[in-house]
Amino acid sequence: MLRFLRIRRLAVIDAVEVEFGPGLNILKGETGAGKSILVEAVGLLLGGRASGDLVRTGEENATIEAIFESGGDEFLVRREITAQGRSRAFVNGELTTAGALKDLSSRLIELHGQHEHQTLLDPSTHLGTLDLFAGHAASLTDLTAHFARYKDAEARLAAARRALQDRGAREDLLRYQLDELERAALLPGEDDELATTRQVLASAERMTHLCEDAFGALYDRDDSALALLGGVWKKVGELASIDAAFQPYLDSRATIKSHLDDLALFLRRYVDTIDASPERLQEVETRLALLEKLKKKYGPTLADAISRRDTLRRELDDIEHGDAKVPALEQDLVLTRSAFAALARQVSATRHQHAGLLARAIEGELGELAMAGTRVDVRLTTSANEAQWTASGLDQAEFFLSPNPGEELRPLARIVSGGELSRVMLALKTLLATSRHGYTAEGDRRPSPAAPGLIFDEVDAGIGGRVADVVGRKLRTLGSAFQVLCITHQPQIAAYADSHFQIAKAVTDGRTSTTVIRLAEGQRAGELARMLGGDTVSAGLQRTAEEMLESRRAKAKGETKPKGESESPQGAAAARAPRKPQKGGR
Repeated sequence: MLRFLRIRRLAVIDAVEVEFGPGLNILKGETGAGKSILVEAVGLLLGGRASGDLVRTGEENATIEAIFESGGDEFLVRREITAQGRSRAFVNGELTTAGALKDLSSRLIELHGQHEHQTLLDPSTHLGTLDLFAGHAASLTDLTAHFARYKDAEARLAAARRALQDRGAREDLLRYQLDELERAALLPGEDDELATTRQVLASAERMTHLCEDAFGALYDRDDSALALLGGVWKKVGELASIDAAFQPYLDSRATIKSHLDDLALFLRRYVDTIDASPERLQEVETRLALLEKLKKKYGPTLADAISRRDTLRRELDDIEHGDAKVPALEQDLVLTRSAFAALARQVSATRHQHAGLLARAIEGELGELAMAGTRVDVRLTTSANEAQWTASGLDQAEFFLSPNPGEELRPLARIVSGGELSRVMLALKTLLATSRHGYTAEGDRRPSPAAPGLIFDEVDAGIGGRVADVVGRKLRTLGSAFQVLCITHQPQIAAYADSHFQIAKAVTDGRTSTTVIRLAEGQRAGELARMLGGDTVSAGLQRTAEEMLESRRAKAKGETKPKGESESPQGAAAARAPRKPQKGGR
C-alpha cells in the first residue's frame, strides 16, 4: 500500500505531496496536467530507468520519496536523479540498487501502464498470463533451468561434432601454435625478471663502483663505519653503567653488527655476480624480444600466453580423443532432453487444467463488466517438435473470444474493440491480483496487509456511459481487497472513489507547475459536474453529480460478499461464469 508520495523537481512538478488512503483512489486531471508523471514517479521508485530529461528545467536534481506499507512493515523509498542522468536509490535510508528496488516492488505495488492492454493483442504474451493464473512459478523456474542444461548439452555435442569434422586443418594449426609456445619454455614472471636483469647489465659499471665504494666505507677502510662503531659502543657501555636507560641500545649491538656484516658480505659478492659482457646483455635482449613477440600473439600478458599453451594442449587432447567423447555427450543430451521434456509435460498438464478455469473466470468477470454472454477459450498447442521448444516448455497459448452470442470464437486480437480490450485487461488484472493475493477475512473483503497496491493508468480507454459505470463498480470492488490508484477521465468511475484527487497545472511567473489536491467530500459533486459538462456547471449538472454520488454510496453499502462464496478467487470467478467450458479448447 502506498501511503505517502513526495515529488520534487520532476518534469512539470516543482513540489507535490500526496497522502493516499485505502480502497479506490481516483486521480483526475486534464490531458497534460501531469497525471502520467505521477505514475512515472512511482515507476522510478520501483526501479524504473532514470533519465536526466526527467529533471525539471533549470534544476540540478529531482527526488521522489514514498512510504509503503506491506505485511506490517513500513518502507521509506527514495530515488534521486541528477540532470546528468545519474541516480541513487535508498530503502529505509540505506543505499540500494535499481535492481533491488525491482525485487522489492512486487511486495509493494503493481503498476499497469496506459497502453498495457495493447499487449493482449500479442498472442506471445498469453502463455505468461495463463502461467500467472496457474500460480506455478516454482515449476517454471525449474523448467527454465532444465531447458538451459538441455541446450548446453546440445551445444557441447554440436561443438564436438564440428571439431571432429574440421579436426585435420584445426589440428595442424593447434600443433604449430603449441610447438611455438613449448619451444619457448615460458616461465611465469620471466619477463619481469629479465627486464630487471637488463637494467642491471646496462648499468653494470656504475653498480660495480657503487658496491666497491659502499663496501670500503662500511668495512675496508681505516675510518670505516664498522671501525668507528667500536668506539661508539664503548662510550654507550660507559653510559649504560651510569644510567640503565642506555642498556637496551647496548644489548642491540650484536644484532646491528650482524646486519652490517651481512651487508658488507653481500656488497662484495654482488660485484662478483655482475656479468658486464656484451654477450650476456645481448642474450637477455634476445630472450625479451621473443617473449614480447609471444605476448603480442597470445597475450597480452605472459600469463595469458602460458594459459593459451595449456588450452592448446587440452584442445589437442580433445581432438585426439574426440571419438570417445561424442558418445558421452550424446548420452548427456538424451538425459537432459528427457528431463526437460518430462517436466515440461507436467507443466503442460497444469496449464491444460487451468486453461478452462481461466476461460470461465474471464467470462464471469466480463459478465460483471457489461459483457454478459461473452465466450472465452484459452487454446493451448503442445508441440513435439524440438525446434519449437522454449524455456517456457512445449506449449503456446492464445485467447479466443466471442463477445456476441451466436458468433464463433475468434482470436482476441482480431475481434475486440478498444473498449472491449480495456475490459478484458481489467478482468485479467482482477483475476491475477486476487489469485496471487486473495482476500483476508472470511465474509469481509478487506485489504490484505500483505497485498500490494494496484495502479491503473487510464484503464477506461475506449469506454463510456453505462460501461464506465460498470468498470467503476469493478474498481470499487477491487479496492475493497487492494489499495487501487486509478487515473481516469470518466465521471462514472470517479464517483466510486474512496478518495478523489484533482491534478491541475498552472503557469506562475512563466513556469508551469502541477498541483495535486485531495477533494473534500463536499467538493466532489462540483468536480464530477465539471467532468460531465466542462467549465460551465448548471444546476441540473450539479444535481446529476450529487445523485450520482448518492447512488454510488448506496451501491457501496449494499456490496457484501455473498455467503457460501468460495474463498478462492479462481473458484469465485468460475462460480459466476454462465456456462461450462466446451471440450477440446481449454
